Amino acid sequence: MAPVTDRSRPSRAAGYVLLTLACLLTVTPLLYMVSLSLQTQGETLSGGAVLWPDSPQFQNYAQLFEQAPFGRFIVNSVVVAGAITLAHLAFDPLVGYVFAKFRFPFRNTLFLAILATLMIPFFVRMIPLYVMMSDLGWLDSYQALILPFLMDGFGIFLMRQFIQPIPDDLIQAARVDGAGEFTIYWRIVLPQTKPALAVLGLFTFVFQWNEFLWPLVTTSDEEMRTIPVGLTRFSEEHFQLWHLTAAGSVIAFLPTALLLILSQRYFVRGITLTGLK
Repeated sequence: MAPVTDRSRPSRAAGYVLLTLACLLTVTPLLYMVSLSLQTQGETLSGGAVLWPDSPQFQNYAQLFEQAPFGRFIVNSVVVAGAITLAHLAFDPLVGYVFAKFRFPFRNTLFLAILATLMIPFFVRMIPLYVMMSDLGWLDSYQALILPFLMDGFGIFLMRQFIQPIPDDLIQAARVDGAGEFTIYWRIVLPQTKPALAVLGLFTFVFQWNEFLWPLVTTSDEEMRTIPVGLTRFSEEHFQLWHLTAAGSVIAFLPTALLLILSQRYFVRGITLTGLK
């Protein structure tokens, strides 16, 4: 490591200052949201910014669950986002492995077709999907919220790119030893993709947890709303209860923050390795 010279110290100090300012700009809205969730209704409607309430109202969180079925919203979001994430972790690496290590007719054409689906806006697919769910009688059900998103092109592309550099000689040696294709995939390929799986799982869960449009158009029953839809409807019906809306936003934020903290080591490594490959 090169020694720190007098000339490099000012630039390093300037970098730390810029990073500190960026962190403050990023964290300040979140901290204010937490502060808002602990304020009284009078403080939120006072017209001035209250950085921290004199008497934090932790009962706002209990009151939120009394005003609306937020417990049900949380369960719906966990079921939908969790099921879709598990499906991606199960299917995307398998398809990516096939495209990375197998040779078959029209392989590149099929892979390009999968990538082309990433260029189709969801708004174009939404109407046919909605009509399909309606014809099947699946509106206001978990089937409508989960089944259209069990796989996507991004996950397949990510896993293919990560699996492709795994040496073919390693796979051939396993075949010579009598290992079946699924055994090779499960015991040799999949363990080496943990960082990529962490990235895929985190991206998928966060995206589905925050998904708003599709649950909005496919659910009309309050019992089937996810957190984004339920929180939006709550803020529309109780537009003056900003402290409770902020409490709901904090609750919606916590699972994704916890997941990022738990998977941070694999996530950072996956981002790094994916970029290098």
